[in-house]
Amino acid sequence: MTTTLITHIGELTTNVAADGDALGTLHDAAVLIVGDRIAWVGPASAAPVVSPEGKGREVVDAGGRAVLPGFVDSHTHLVFGGDRADEFEARMTGAPYAAGGIRRTVAATRAAGDEELRARLAAFVAELRAQGTTTFEIKTGYGLTVADEERLARLAGEVTPEVTFLGAHVVPAEYSERREDYVELVCDAMLHACAPHSRWIDVFCERGAFTPDESRRILAAGIAHGLEPRVHGNQLGPGEGVRLAVELGAASVDHCTYLSEDDVHALAGSATVATLLPGVEFSTRQPYPDARRLIDAGATVALASDCNPGSSFTSSMPLMIALAVREMGMTPAEAVWAATAGGAKALRRDDVGALAPGMRADLVMLDAPTRVHLAYRPGVPLVHTVWAGGVPV
Repeated sequence: MTTTLITHIGELTTNVAADGDALGTLHDAAVLIVGDRIAWVGPASAAPVVSPEGKGREVVDAGGRAVLPGFVDSHTHLVFGGDRADEFEARMTGAPYAAGGIRRTVAATRAAGDEELRARLAAFVAELRAQGTTTFEIKTGYGLTVADEERLARLAGEVTPEVTFLGAHVVPAEYSERREDYVELVCDAMLHACAPHSRWIDVFCERGAFTPDESRRILAAGIAHGLEPRVHGNQLGPGEGVRLAVELGAASVDHCTYLSEDDVHALAGSATVATLLPGVEFSTRQPYPDARRLIDAGATVALASDCNPGSSFTSSMPLMIALAVREMGMTPAEAVWAATAGGAKALRRDDVGALAPGMRADLVMLDAPTRVHLAYRPGVPLVHTVWAGGVPV
């Protein structure tokens, strides 16, 4: 079992609240990793002695750099074929965003072989890791046949335990005149095929996708099958997605761009996390969600990338932090918490998102003295070293 002591950390973000600081910030700190877990956290002056150094034992001098928990990206769509750069270019010249573009990716994904999809997925995972993401969710939703959705769930399960069945992404073209038949397929044969590879079920409850009644039926089928619910909601306009998510006890409702006062109060009074995806607004020129309104009301907020080829083709959680601070009214501390501990809550994980004894040893060391630089220096590759399960990535 390996032992690593990271010492002389200039600013350590633990996310263990103390003395009114939700991020539990320590200065001139140290972290001891034993195996894949955090064994000790505290002042560098009181750090356990790790000697003699040698095989399986290492001391890392952070040199005053900042260290924080690995980012938790609770919303991605990483298994897909094709490219939609032309759509992005068109949007930048004034074309509106519409959910129908998903069907283009469905066609490209169906045409791609398993090895092609697996290779692309591995490249995206490498991107995530290089930018400090150590825990991530992946949704299906670009197959929309029983066989294709099953293979997307299976491929996603090769790289993460956080797999979400999203057969209810859009109604595929071949079912455009037979919506009821497709909803039945999702609730029956497709769910049966994908559930063994999945932890979650999700639905795009939105105009152009699935109605509230269809969404409730699909989520109820998934819950009956042992999957936990998540919801895409209130992205393209006001709707019932947030209230449906709260009603069903969903772990999160994602997007939350258009919220009524009732929506905000419902989230604030529930355990459902509002997961905000600012990469979408950056890419589509829609209004950004009002994170300040949610936080001030007492709702739990997470940040995620929504990495996908149509509306947010970025895997960068540091960019999400910078956008949240610049465009959504969050402080740097709130944005870092949302990208780490908030994401863990959105995945109902109690072993990631914080640095404390017993937690997974998922850490990010920045080439910066403070986490504020993630927003202060947007676009700069600040990640110096990433540990995932105690192992440098």
